[in-house]
Amino acid sequence: MLALVELSAALDGSAAFPQTMKQLLAEGSAGLQRVSSLLQRAQADASVMAKTSHALDGIHFLPPVQDANKFLCVGKNYRTHLEELKRTDLIKEMPTEPTGFIKLNDCLTGHDTDVERPPTVGHLDYEPELVFVIGKAAYQVKAENAFEHVAGITILNDLTCRDTQKREVASGSRFWTAKNAPGFGPLGPYIITMDEVADPYDIWVTCSVNGQERMRVNTSDQIWKLPRIIEHFSRLVPLMPGDMFSTGAPGGVAVGKPNAEELYLKPGDVVECAFENPPMVLRNRIVAPA
Repeated sequence: MLALVELSAALDGSAAFPQTMKQLLAEGSAGLQRVSSLLQRAQADASVMAKTSHALDGIHFLPPVQDANKFLCVGKNYRTHLEELKRTDLIKEMPTEPTGFIKLNDCLTGHDTDVERPPTVGHLDYEPELVFVIGKAAYQVKAENAFEHVAGITILNDLTCRDTQKREVASGSRFWTAKNAPGFGPLGPYIITMDEVADPYDIWVTCSVNGQERMRVNTSDQIWKLPRIIEHFSRLVPLMPGDMFSTGAPGGVAVGKPNAEELYLKPGDVVECAFENPPMVLRNRIVAPA
């Protein structure tokens, strides 16, 4: 049975523990090794586990990284997504290098939280995305060394107001308020460290709404893989521990389907974005404004 272990409570009092994920990641591999050792120690002692573990259904989840210096999202990065968007005017040409936009920390929310659909939003769409979390500072990094700077992966549901996005694309905007309303960034529930990821480019990503599967796409379909992404962005932008890269929406979103009007998210819908292996599920409910 999965449980959350409060590692700071398992300390013997000899050392302080980082208070945020970004602080932990800033400690580098030594920090992650310390976490691993603490977890093993706790799991080996039933009395410690009894004091420090919590059932997941009793946890209020926050985004695993709430205060990233940079949350960069790569656009137009799945072949299946590009194919389906040929039915709309949301894409005009194939990118010749990685493109991106910024996801604001203010829009992030955690697993199993409610997301309000603003009254001004008519077409709210889902976009499950593989996110890489930076664990080691990276500047002017070559592609072959990129994974040395990655701590782990998590899931983003890059919720998008298609009404606004259509206007922003037409105007040439790259800020995209369509993706940055409060709650439009469900993230988590946790970070899977890279030692538990057999191959980040053989992960099946799924999205279900009210228990009905809407998409199932493999990350091998990505056009720009993480090594190229990090090399491209770190040419001029220093990447710091806790920074994140979301790697694009797979094919299967509502806007790309002939019956899109029926599929856009409505209050009452429960959305689950998931990885099949390594397993992880991000669940959120769409609600009307209070």
